[in-house]
Amino acid sequence: MFNILQTSTSRRSVLGLMGAGAALGLAGCVGVGGDASSDKDDAGGVRKGFKQTSVKVPEAYKGRTNVIFWAPFTGINFQVLTKLLKKFNDSQKDIYAGAESVGSYADLAQKFTAALQAKQVPDIVCFPEHRWIQYWQADALAQLDPYFDDEWNTKVYMQQFVPEGQAKGKTYQVPFARSTPLFYYNKTRFKEAGLPEEGPDTWPEYAKMAPDLAKLKSAGKALKIFPFKNDDEWYGQAHIWAWGGRFSEGTNVLVDQGPMLEWLTWKNNFIHKQNYGYVAKSPVTDFTTGISAATHASTATLAQILHDSKFEVGSHFMLGNDSAGPKVPIGGSGLAVVKAESKDRQDAAAKVLKFMAEPENCAEWHLGTGYLPIVLKAAELPNVKANVKKIPNYGVALDQVKNSRQSDTITWFDAPVDDINRAMGLVYGDGKDPKTVVTDLQKQLDEKMAKYKDTISKVMTKGN
Repeated sequence: MFNILQTSTSRRSVLGLMGAGAALGLAGCVGVGGDASSDKDDAGGVRKGFKQTSVKVPEAYKGRTNVIFWAPFTGINFQVLTKLLKKFNDSQKDIYAGAESVGSYADLAQKFTAALQAKQVPDIVCFPEHRWIQYWQADALAQLDPYFDDEWNTKVYMQQFVPEGQAKGKTYQVPFARSTPLFYYNKTRFKEAGLPEEGPDTWPEYAKMAPDLAKLKSAGKALKIFPFKNDDEWYGQAHIWAWGGRFSEGTNVLVDQGPMLEWLTWKNNFIHKQNYGYVAKSPVTDFTTGISAATHASTATLAQILHDSKFEVGSHFMLGNDSAGPKVPIGGSGLAVVKAESKDRQDAAAKVLKFMAEPENCAEWHLGTGYLPIVLKAAELPNVKANVKKIPNYGVALDQVKNSRQSDTITWFDAPVDDINRAMGLVYGDGKDPKTVVTDLQKQLDEKMAKYKDTISKVMTKGN
């Protein structure tokens, strides 16, 4: 069985860390200048005055080119990464790659921004989703395409995840610790209630199952049906797609077009009128302890859920509205190389990224942490296939990848995600009128889009 220890901070907890205009003003904020929207940057681009942050090199690896990897992982995940980097260090004699755990994604953003200000930087950074864009705009990241060869290029990865690391048709981040949301349910209680053990396909179908589940007891109280959180935007992305809408397309905000109102109205009824849903501090904990019959969580949490649950766990594609298997947003993080005064270090860092993309190493990361086997050939390896056969839940996670795609453009930035979370919370937690909430959210996101539209247009532009 896989082991995974998630960081305590949410994947979206970078919210507000650097303000609503972070992506537009980072270069000025850190005083580094530069604009990666120009065509000057390439793999050989260096930044004079930007030196490597302090590094402690073990005696066995002294005299090599040193590469520092800032990782937003702790616990088991960091241990697996450290093991992989030792494998890299022992596989050759020219480069030493050392990992430093910086805690959570929020900690990483704060520390890396400070590093740019001090001009003391690491060589590899693992950024969540599109959060690398603000640093690309500050000309802090090296273009990776010139490093690609026949063995390592964007074609080796699951293709749904590749565009998220590209701007203007060039690659600045490659997939690494990637995931999608998944629906988890207590198969033991479903069987006990006389319900199909394969679980529901849609939210309306689950609502019909709810009365039978509610008849069951958990610690002397009625079994709860479904827990939500106050920062459910990532799952909300799957919901609005399931209802046929989008938060945005290109530089246009679309939350007031109907589907979001329909979705929030349905959830408002599910939670507050039928009393099937509630807001929980930790939905996953409520699920694994048997308080709730189901939850949604990242595919990367599957190992932890299986480890913590004392019942048979079922996993399913995210629920649809009028049909099964809606599109789901991709999550997790990827690897980027930081520009500094040393081209040798950039070249060495690129070799570390290439090493991580070797199928056997990708499989080791996948099996050790629970993240997706993001390299296509890794998913075909015997040990990965054997694990899927042994634990079918992992097959569900892999099968759902075909339904994954990039999140809507407005969610590429922290402040709009904060707005969406707040809007969802007003309905989920407070039972506010969905129509008023959606109208207000449209205004808020229109204001944010005005700040981000130039950035979005630059990122989406192909080629030079």
